[in-house]
Amino acid sequence: MTTIDETHAIDLPCWVDNAMGHPDFPVQNLPLGIFSPANGSARPGVAIGDHILDLAAIGDHLPDAVRPLLGDDCLNRMLALPATDRVVLRRTLSRLLCDRDAQPVLAAALHAQAHCTLHLPARIGDYTDFYVGIHHATNVGTLFRPDNPLLPNYKYVPIGYHGRASSVRPSGLPVVRPNGQSKAPDATEPRFGPTARLDYELELGIWIGQGNDLGDPIPIKDAGSHIGGFCLLNDWSARDFQAWEYVPLGPFLAKNFHSTISPWVITPEALAPFRQAQPARPQGDPAPLPYLLDPQDQEWGGLALDLGVTIRTARMRDAAMPPFRLSHSRASAMYWTAAQIVAHHASNGCNLTPGDLLGTGTISGPDRESLGSLLEMTQGGKSPITLPSGESRTFLEDGDEVMLEARAHRDGFASIGFGECRACILPARA
Repeated sequence: MTTIDETHAIDLPCWVDNAMGHPDFPVQNLPLGIFSPANGSARPGVAIGDHILDLAAIGDHLPDAVRPLLGDDCLNRMLALPATDRVVLRRTLSRLLCDRDAQPVLAAALHAQAHCTLHLPARIGDYTDFYVGIHHATNVGTLFRPDNPLLPNYKYVPIGYHGRASSVRPSGLPVVRPNGQSKAPDATEPRFGPTARLDYELELGIWIGQGNDLGDPIPIKDAGSHIGGFCLLNDWSARDFQAWEYVPLGPFLAKNFHSTISPWVITPEALAPFRQAQPARPQGDPAPLPYLLDPQDQEWGGLALDLGVTIRTARMRDAAMPPFRLSHSRASAMYWTAAQIVAHHASNGCNLTPGDLLGTGTISGPDRESLGSLLEMTQGGKSPITLPSGESRTFLEDGDEVMLEARAHRDGFASIGFGECRACILPARA
């Protein structure tokens, strides 16, 4: 388990403009990413306030274990570093950014984030999406299978399916409305064309750090040490395609057309103050099987994260209206921990590799204000949402922009955020 140290102190005197008290990227966060400055190549950086610190430009001041990696245009090798090396890097950066004597040297390596291009932080070898939000699973099951909403394996198995790594994109890139097959309830034949039920999903992404060899499971007690970081994930979904195609093998075209992630890797070390107990299971629910049960993970495997979704339509942008909050959820609604997800994925000997991405699945809470998808909020399109512009929505329309957010809070510590995970919907292509 990661520990709290001097890098988490609430009163660290960072010299970077607007970093102190920044809603996402104070000096207590220090997330890793890949960026390109204006007219420059892709390189590793750290978000600090509204700036990015170019790690390649300050390599002489960084730990020996990191220096060979600073020419990389992805974080895969950095994610694979042992946690001890990540801790040394974090402490070094924290000291430099809080030391006024280092300012003359480091200031030249700062770039305004608004003038940079952010890329995918890693080359994603594989992407697997899970289904750990039990409220979401129950709500969707009620819509798709009203007689059997929560299948009997759900409380024993962290349900997952293999997604499409090639269509994962960083925040800010538009989503083209997909084409596919759907079948209306009263139709005799399916149709092919643009989805009429485009939806978002509020998820967390888990970056794999150190991997495992093929054939070697990852014990639950070690699973946390294989996590290199976290991000936000919007697993865009075409609900009409999903309803038609998901039997018998699960979703395909309904899910593989685009997934949006926030571009910054929030490290396990940054989240150390925000660890909490995994919520107790409801009375009558089975305990996890032994390969998924670790007392320390149950005590510290949960995350104190507030999650949210906002929408801004084209009409709202034209009228200079602010985004409208659709929902607010918490990571404590996850039925399984991140470590349980990793341990289960590798339990059959499947090899995970640095830079693999695992999605949690939609994180919905127990009430309407905490639902993580329009499918749930509108009860399958039956109850439209009214927006401040006077528009209504059952599902997303062209021109709609959706943004996910996540922030960690705990008394006595600086709050940190995940940064933007947003995208705008474009019309379908022929």
